[in-house]
Amino acid sequence: MEYRRGVSLQITGADEVLKALENGVEIKLVLVDREEDCSEIIQLCESRDIPIVEGSSTDLWRMSVDGQQKALALTGREPKGTLEEVFEREGVIWLFDGVEYAPNLGFGVRTAEVSGATAVIINVKKTHEERRTIRRAAMRATRFIPVVYATTEEILAACNRRIVVAEDVGGKAPWDADLTGDVMLVVGAENAGVSKEVLDAADDIVRLPMPGFVPSYNLQVAVSALAIERLRQSE
Repeated sequence: MEYRRGVSLQITGADEVLKALENGVEIKLVLVDREEDCSEIIQLCESRDIPIVEGSSTDLWRMSVDGQQKALALTGREPKGTLEEVFEREGVIWLFDGVEYAPNLGFGVRTAEVSGATAVIINVKKTHEERRTIRRAAMRATRFIPVVYATTEEILAACNRRIVVAEDVGGKAPWDADLTGDVMLVVGAENAGVSKEVLDAADDIVRLPMPGFVPSYNLQVAVSALAIERLRQSE
């Protein structure tokens, strides 16, 4: 049976979510409108140990590709995971190397989630308040994608896929590199850039074209450019 999906990881609408649950589709998480009667969906989720997240009507509207809905289901991606667990999964993992500014990290997490990433890794320690800022800037996309904190040493030791870095020293544009398959994409802080340890471990280094006078894009632009190019290559 076919299920209508607005995007590859989303089943949209209460009826479609209910059908998927009744037919045993593998669902990782269900988001329901706390102001609507979703008791039948909630009961089925509880019987199958599927996590349930309650949101506002505005939350559901923002998350749905098809406008206002009572329920949305996440498929194809585990919303939680340890460093070791996320590297066991297929797809793209993002490393935000040395990025300090919490709102930028939040924007990056949101872009990674929207573009279908498997996980995000951050190698800078963050306080509880900074993590709250990251969640807010990400529009709480952290509910739907693993965000793992680890040291650079731990990350490189666990990494089992190609590493593609975006940095000024790159010799090719992103569209001239292979961004498909299981890969870890790396962007660094705007001032310091990607660390030497990660550059030395990279399989490929790309450079975004920057013909302007100021030789640096905002982190959000770099993440978006790579994410969209990966999606283009994967079509």
